[in-house]
Amino acid sequence: MLVHSRGGRWAVWIVFFVLFLPLFALPLLVLLAASFASRWSGVLPSGWTGANYSGAVHGDALQALTTSLVTAVVASLLALLVGSWAALAAAALRRHGRRLLDALFMLPVAVPSVVVGLAVLVAFSRPPLLLNGTRWIVILAHTLLVTAFAYQSVSAAVRRLDPAYEQMAASLGARPWYVLLRVRLPLLLPSLNAAAGLCFALSMGELSATIMLYPPDWMPLPVEIFSSTDRGSLFAGSAVAVVLMATTLLVLLGLGRIRTRASYR
Repeated sequence: MLVHSRGGRWAVWIVFFVLFLPLFALPLLVLLAASFASRWSGVLPSGWTGANYSGAVHGDALQALTTSLVTAVVASLLALLVGSWAALAAAALRRHGRRLLDALFMLPVAVPSVVVGLAVLVAFSRPPLLLNGTRWIVILAHTLLVTAFAYQSVSAAVRRLDPAYEQMAASLGARPWYVLLRVRLPLLLPSLNAAAGLCFALSMGELSATIMLYPPDWMPLPVEIFSSTDRGSLFAGSAVAVVLMATTLLVLLGLGRIRTRASYR
């Protein structure tokens, strides 16, 4: 912490809690309370029940959770592959080339995600590449939306790499592909894990573009939550939202363990 005096540290902690509790913690606590409620007519919910979670882990909600997991994993892997390759390629370009590549990869997140969804819908609703009505159009949209974050994360890590490692390996006779696989990628592993976690979390919560593209047999969980609350099932939707949040946190914790071991290595 940059504040060295004891009074200053206390002031920083007080400001942190004053801002954190009402802006971040309180809404999540209200959501958690609503997920266990059957009615809410006063300050606090009443009619506590666990029936909401019974529906949140069975039937359509469970299928939607599986759909979200598959979509997020595939989109994150594709984004990590494309973003990492582009970041490594951009490192060899001149300044203007890097700026152009940065602009191209940041374009999907510089505009509203609903615009990206509409663009994908229009582009892939006609032959020769007809994806409308399939799961692949949802995965493609998620990949476009999260690749920018993978690219930026890996690009920042590539710029911080010490070129001495690669030069040393090359001086010992290592071929470029060997330097890439055995020197550069292991050094980038913590950043790759962080980028994968960010892409996964963003994909799990994506709604705006998804709601324009999803077919009836490929409904991700955020769309299920939106549909449930739109029908007036607020408490059931809250339980599904808690399941989504818990699942995402568990995956991120697992990725965090991999990142910690990679950083130690």
